[in-house]
Amino acid sequence: MIFEAAVILLALLWALSLWFFLNYSKRQRELAAQQAQGDALRDQRIKDLAKRLDDYQNVTVRMGEAIHELRAVVAPLPEKLLQLEQRDPNSVTFSQAAKLVGMGASVEELTQSCGLTQAEAELMSRLHRG
Repeated sequence: MIFEAAVILLALLWALSLWFFLNYSKRQRELAAQQAQGDALRDQRIKDLAKRLDDYQNVTVRMGEAIHELRAVVAPLPEKLLQLEQRDPNSVTFSQAAKLVGMGASVEELTQSCGLTQAEAELMSRLHRG
């Protein structure tokens, strides 16, 4: 009878241990699945951020190239403006024409008072009108 009770007790302990093991295994699989899902989301987020970073870098490079091109175009302008101002010392200078535009002079007034061509007066008007 003690032997039978011991066998029953051991069988119950074995069944209980088996139940705990199966329950523990199930929880571990669930945690592993959740972690895998979280890892997949993290990896996707990293890929998205890497793509955005590449896009920003490409845009920055293109902007740098555009700025470099603009510098090449704009660099000779001060010298050209100086040459234009000095071409006829008897006429009103372009800086004076710019002041007149700032005071509201029209293209016609610039052509009459400063001796500028129509194209020059329009250019001055567009450049210096705020």
